[in-house]
Amino acid sequence: MPYELVDICFNFTHSAFRRDEAAVLERAVAAGVDTLMVTGSSIEESHQGIALAQRYPGHLYATVGVHPHLARDWDQSSYARLRELAAHERVKAVGEAGLDYNRDHSPRPAQRHAFVQQMRLAAELGLPLFLHQRDAHDEFSALLSEHRDELGPVVVHCFTGDRKQLDRYLDLDLHIGITGWICDERRGRHLCELLTRIPPGRLMLETDAPYLVPRDLRPQPRDRRNEPAFLPHILATVATCLGRGAEQVAEETTRTAREFFALG
Repeated sequence: MPYELVDICFNFTHSAFRRDEAAVLERAVAAGVDTLMVTGSSIEESHQGIALAQRYPGHLYATVGVHPHLARDWDQSSYARLRELAAHERVKAVGEAGLDYNRDHSPRPAQRHAFVQQMRLAAELGLPLFLHQRDAHDEFSALLSEHRDELGPVVVHCFTGDRKQLDRYLDLDLHIGITGWICDERRGRHLCELLTRIPPGRLMLETDAPYLVPRDLRPQPRDRRNEPAFLPHILATVATCLGRGAEQVAEETTRTAREFFALG
């Protein structure tokens, strides 16, 4: 019998899932991934995520937010529009928000503005905050530090950083999301050593599908599309790194995710 798991980052609005969305969800549930958070990366995708969560109410919830790549689109109406979306019963967090200085798809001042506005929104609504950070750790953590006392639960999803960054996030009382990056022997091996530094109740698992298919997954999907059904593979790697049983890690990370998103 598969372990019960929560995938905290499923980009289900991505066009890669439209041809077989029901089958993707069926495979996830069969693999034990019974609860999935559909990530909102723009106002339009947040709308779409809510629609998907309504279509599959037994398994899907949604976040609403504007990814830093799209921060250039933030305007005077964005706060109110996200606030309205966040009132939906299937919405459980604000985000994906944050900073991404790796690709700079949006100007950095626009990224910072959208990030701060979404922190304000999460604080106002009492919702958890779902965050993205890439090559912007210093400014990201500084902005978070300024607003941390106003915020409730916060997770840095797809953590790939070093020990110093992890310790800073833990000092800020943040949760940590781990993806299939940890399964990549070229660039994710350091994460295995860092996992033991994450306190109980602060670690969650995610696929970030359709991105980041685990490199050591066999067989590899022909189209290189990641799916939530592969989350047990990530769980197995995390459990090995922690030196604990997969069942125990599944139970703890699932409980943490349910508490974080107030899923009951």
